[in-house]
Amino acid sequence: MTIPSKYDASQVEGKWYDYWMKNNYFHSTPDEREPYTIVIPPPNVTGVLHMGHMLNNTIQDVLIRRARLLGKNACWVPGTDHASIATEAKVVAKLKEQGISKSDLTREEFLQHAFDWKDEYGGKILEQLKKLGASCDWERTSFTMDPEMSESVIKVFVDLYNKGLIYRGFRMVNWDPEAKTTLSDEEVIHEERQGNLYYLEYKIEGSEDTLTIATTRPETIFGDTAICINPNDERFSHLKGKKAIVPLCNRVIPIIEDEYVDIEFGTGCLKVTPAHDENDKNLGDKHQLEVIDIFNDDASLNSFGLHYQGKDRFVVRKEISKELEEKGFLVKTEVHTNKVGTSERTKAVIEPRLSDQWFLKMKDLAKPAIDAVLGEDTAINLYPKKFENTYRHWMENVRDWNISRQLWWGQQIPAYFYGDGKEDFVVAENIENALILAQEKTHNSQLTIKDLKQDEDALDTWFSSWLWPMSVFDGIRNPENEEIKYYYPTNDLVTGPDILFFWVARMIVAGYEYKDEKPFQNVYLTGLVRDKQRRKMSKSLGNSPDALKLIEDYGADGVRVGLLLSSAAGNDLMFEEDLCQQGKGFANKIWNAFRLIKGWEVDASLPQPETSEIGLVWYEAKFQKTLAEIEDHFSKYRLSDALMAIYKLINDDFSSWLLEIVKPAYQQPIDKKTFDAIIEVLENNLKVLHPFMPFLSEEIWQYIADRTPEEALIISKYPILKDSDAKIIENFEFATGVISGIRTIRKDKNISFKDAVELFVIDNDNNSKEFDTVIKKLTNTSIIKIVTEKVEGASFRVKSNEYFVPISNENIDVEAEVKKLEAELKRAEGFLFGISKKLSNERFVANAPAQVITIERKKEADTVAKIETIKSSLKALK
Repeated sequence: MTIPSKYDASQVEGKWYDYWMKNNYFHSTPDEREPYTIVIPPPNVTGVLHMGHMLNNTIQDVLIRRARLLGKNACWVPGTDHASIATEAKVVAKLKEQGISKSDLTREEFLQHAFDWKDEYGGKILEQLKKLGASCDWERTSFTMDPEMSESVIKVFVDLYNKGLIYRGFRMVNWDPEAKTTLSDEEVIHEERQGNLYYLEYKIEGSEDTLTIATTRPETIFGDTAICINPNDERFSHLKGKKAIVPLCNRVIPIIEDEYVDIEFGTGCLKVTPAHDENDKNLGDKHQLEVIDIFNDDASLNSFGLHYQGKDRFVVRKEISKELEEKGFLVKTEVHTNKVGTSERTKAVIEPRLSDQWFLKMKDLAKPAIDAVLGEDTAINLYPKKFENTYRHWMENVRDWNISRQLWWGQQIPAYFYGDGKEDFVVAENIENALILAQEKTHNSQLTIKDLKQDEDALDTWFSSWLWPMSVFDGIRNPENEEIKYYYPTNDLVTGPDILFFWVARMIVAGYEYKDEKPFQNVYLTGLVRDKQRRKMSKSLGNSPDALKLIEDYGADGVRVGLLLSSAAGNDLMFEEDLCQQGKGFANKIWNAFRLIKGWEVDASLPQPETSEIGLVWYEAKFQKTLAEIEDHFSKYRLSDALMAIYKLINDDFSSWLLEIVKPAYQQPIDKKTFDAIIEVLENNLKVLHPFMPFLSEEIWQYIADRTPEEALIISKYPILKDSDAKIIENFEFATGVISGIRTIRKDKNISFKDAVELFVIDNDNNSKEFDTVIKKLTNTSIIKIVTEKVEGASFRVKSNEYFVPISNENIDVEAEVKKLEAELKRAEGFLFGISKKLSNERFVANAPAQVITIERKKEADTVAKIETIKSSLKALK
């Protein structure tokens, strides 16, 4: 086979991915081997490959490929999440472009459009992952709204409801007016924003008195149902029992007293709007106040907003403040900074809203999940451990989970209403079962399916994905099936810390509730990918490179190496494209080393040189030492460090040292024993490299020899860890110091490599001589001789050993050496002039600290000595 002169990733990657797929290497079925299982954090069906996915999935692929090489039954389950809010928004927007409104469609018609959209765009990200080299078991690809997945979700809802853990409540929720759905507290991002504090004057009924309140939201006055004062605030004691008149709408509302009011904040008077603030709702419940909801579901004002009806809340805020000012109700306005809740998905400002919603009681469910991560007998390990504090804070302060969403895209809540009352419903897995329950509950056997109406709401996306490690193996519907028993619990979960609570913690909760077992053993939390300015990469900032373009430019292996070399465990990754160039350069270095080896002519009759023998013994020791380091790094999820150890082993120890040691003389053959050993060394290098650079390693592996599909690198056996000889590694390190010293002298003295030099050593260290033949070969040294006194010539030290290389005019380029020394002399004399001038300055000498003067005088003395040495060398040459 002709080996190409350059490694071309574009010609290699598709070829080997197709080969791996054709031979079904990624597919797993239960057998007698130890399972190693990873479930993918399912990317949103709306997603395209970005840098976070690249990092996360590269790490998963490294772990799964390594497990495969270790002889485990490696199973990586891929899939996508239906992402209810994001996907419904995309489908609604697409329909709008076609002139279709969601409200014009039935639920079934809308869902058909949504599934059509999913079929067209949904699997794109999984296809893109193949470009990265992701070795997922594609036959197992799951989607969170596959029929069997949805069936599992509904089954769990019914079970939790029957256990009394799911309830329906009229509560203040986070309302996203753009997506027109509720959000859980965890889906709300709180941002500091600058706004205004409006001071409004309310008249007191039946008198000329007034009171002033401060509010950030003047548009909500239409929902005011009381003014609250602190009973201990003497400033307002004259208002007790009286009533106030709401500006503009002239509604009369009571003045109530409650110690909840902060005397120090604002004016000390608080307007109470129970429908639009959670604290106000609590006050309203306590004092039995009327609740007036002034907003439509898109946050425009309804009929309670009078002449502002139909206008957006932020438009009204501007207009009403102007009207209040004109009519004398606005006392003043101040600039005010406060925290505003925004939707994680749509970025819309959240509106607190009272609504009938479904909730899951979390307090008791969370207990086993807290013990699993933070208990004495830790069942689940978080890497890095620093995230345990975050986990503790969330889980110990967990609130009931609002699991309903006012959407159609998602699993429809299996609650069926048979009457007009809020409690007139039953919960069942299907409408047939619901009818039986409704007939029993009402004692009315005449009820029919037509009398039942299913709740319109869908379940929160996370209520589907929290079952992921179980539902992908059908562990909810068929809890004793062979696959769930074999693959569960899974081994490693790789994800971002931003969904530690949303997803990770909830999966742990579900695992203990439905399998009485952890869902995974280790959670590796990657850092976020940021740009050089430490900004999170995002489409909106335009600072995220095109992931597929990077693969096109640098090859998948180059991008994988670039990402991992800069990604220390759990720390954010400052991404620079240069890192991918470094990865591509590493691939080229390995390719060139391989081509060098394959270019050697082999002569079976030649004996093995001593240099090759000792070099190979040393490299085996170094390889084993590095292998032990790699194992340690993997055990601590320090994948960046593991890759760096491999990088140094191949780049430095193998390419720069071993190949130089065994390389035959120019146009000379190599002995077969050494050649075969080097091929074995190369193959072991490729095995440890394969998880990180799968394409390059498989390409070289297949070039080394004709291989059957059973002999492919992807399923070969990982090197076995053995004890390493620390002494030989130490001795070689010493030898490399000697080699570097001789090479430096050759370079400094312009001594051609073809001219042999002699080496004399005062051997204070009593150093091993086993690498003397290597030193001679790599430096063209004719003899290495131990002496007791200094020898004339150039010298250097390695530890306490002193080395001397005699210099004669015969083996150096005199003209070049003279030129170099004259330039050095000129520089030294210029430096000396500057120091002397400084030291002759009386003001400097008088004012500078004694330590500074001492340093300057030493510099002067050293420079004088250096000048004398250079002059002496010049004199000898001339």
